[in-house]
Amino acid sequence: MSGPKDQRSALQAIAIFEAIKGLAALIGLIGVLDLLHHDVRAVVLTLVDRFGLDPEAHYPSLLLHYADLLPNTDVHLLLMLASAYIALRLIEATGLWLGKAWGEYLGAFSGGLYIPFELIHLHHEPSWMNAFIVVLNATIVGYLAYRLWQRHQQHTPT
Repeated sequence: MSGPKDQRSALQAIAIFEAIKGLAALIGLIGVLDLLHHDVRAVVLTLVDRFGLDPEAHYPSLLLHYADLLPNTDVHLLLMLASAYIALRLIEATGLWLGKAWGEYLGAFSGGLYIPFELIHLHHEPSWMNAFIVVLNATIVGYLAYRLWQRHQQHTPT
């Protein structure tokens, strides 16, 4: 059985992971907003050329596809959705870092929402990376659910 110190360390590790996801989304949002003032397709083609990639290959062509979509994006909607995601990740990280039950509920719920979509993605594009993501997310959600069950057991009279 793991002790309170081990449980706190696990929660703090998950909190750091969630905070990193939130900060990465913030950096990505800033980058996307900055790209709105440029010819995004030309920027992507320059990057593809600089790294010696084939523009017809899967990932470069996918990047070019999204570069073509960016100028027509509803910036207000993008900003609202990204801000909500960033806030959710940082609030969740704070709750987990502080060992709050609401942080565990938020983490289990928000992480659990992704699992069906990750499984569908894994089914359509099987890879070690996609499998790792599913296992990692399921492990985190399972651990948080276990912590919540432990909390419930501690408060339930026997």
